[in-house]
Amino acid sequence: MTILVLCPARPGSRQGNRVTALRWARILRRLGHRVAVRHAPGRSRPDLVIALHARKSGAAALRVQSRHGTTPLIVALTGTDVYRDIHRSRVARRVLDAATRIVVLQSLAVRELRRGLRAKARVIHQSASAVHVPRRRTWTFDVCVIGHLRAEKDPFRAALAMRHLPADSAIRLLHVGRAMTPAMARRARAEMRRNARYRWLGERPGGATRALLARSRAMVLSSRLEGGANVVSEAVVSGVPVVASRIPGSVGLLGPDYPGYFPVGATRALAAVLRRMECAPAFYARLARACRRRAHLFAPAAEQRAWASLLREVAPGPRATRLSGSSPGGCSAGDPRGR
Repeated sequence: MTILVLCPARPGSRQGNRVTALRWARILRRLGHRVAVRHAPGRSRPDLVIALHARKSGAAALRVQSRHGTTPLIVALTGTDVYRDIHRSRVARRVLDAATRIVVLQSLAVRELRRGLRAKARVIHQSASAVHVPRRRTWTFDVCVIGHLRAEKDPFRAALAMRHLPADSAIRLLHVGRAMTPAMARRARAEMRRNARYRWLGERPGGATRALLARSRAMVLSSRLEGGANVVSEAVVSGVPVVASRIPGSVGLLGPDYPGYFPVGATRALAAVLRRMECAPAFYARLARACRRRAHLFAPAAEQRAWASLLREVAPGPRATRLSGSSPGGCSAGDPRGR
């Protein structure tokens, strides 16, 4: 089967949608399909279209539908579209109505859909392979934030929490991610000058980022809005406890009873959770156990099985047509990482 994956992030981007599109393309190829990842549709008729992000890829997906009305369409709700755009955007609503199936990244996202659409929804957790590297002997208790600097991520919440730690705390915050605006970059540099516990490392290659995560004692996800962050999967499978803002996108991944939440935007509450992790080994162990209990959800084999099951639901049968410009091995784009 020939599959067109529509991705709003262009080739070379390290944004989360691009990373997800490329990982899914690899899974689909392992299942025996020809796959092209594109920003816009070509002229050839695919057997299946997968559109990432209802608003950002919605118009392109609807163009394919208008040309080839019988082509099945899977719309993947990957981020801000779940908790914002599908309630505001006409294009997002239209493409969900046109979709054959809707993919969400965690179970609570199904509740955001209109009741008439929920039967189309399938949950596919983003997977990650475990990375285990020796933790360097250091006097610091290293905590990481992995995410681009943009408003939805509330990117400086953990840095602000560092200011509320007592002088004897060994916690240090390492932040990996690209500043999406010059103002964000200026703020990050200013925070480093003011806050000795905070280090902004900028954008790093995927391997280096995963190694830093695996060496960290904990990871903070302070987002105001998430569809289902893959960095949570990466932390959990690598045995790194997560401290997360209590938003549906994180609760859907970690579970409602996970003990490592703090209220959105609550700087002092975040500082208190981190200090407790540092000073109370039993609490740290409790977080680690809770993460281990969720790790099976994020296994690569589980994600591949979920896609195989979904394709069996929508596959129209084999076709000989190939996407123009694609090869049997699929798109030649690289495999950058991003959040």
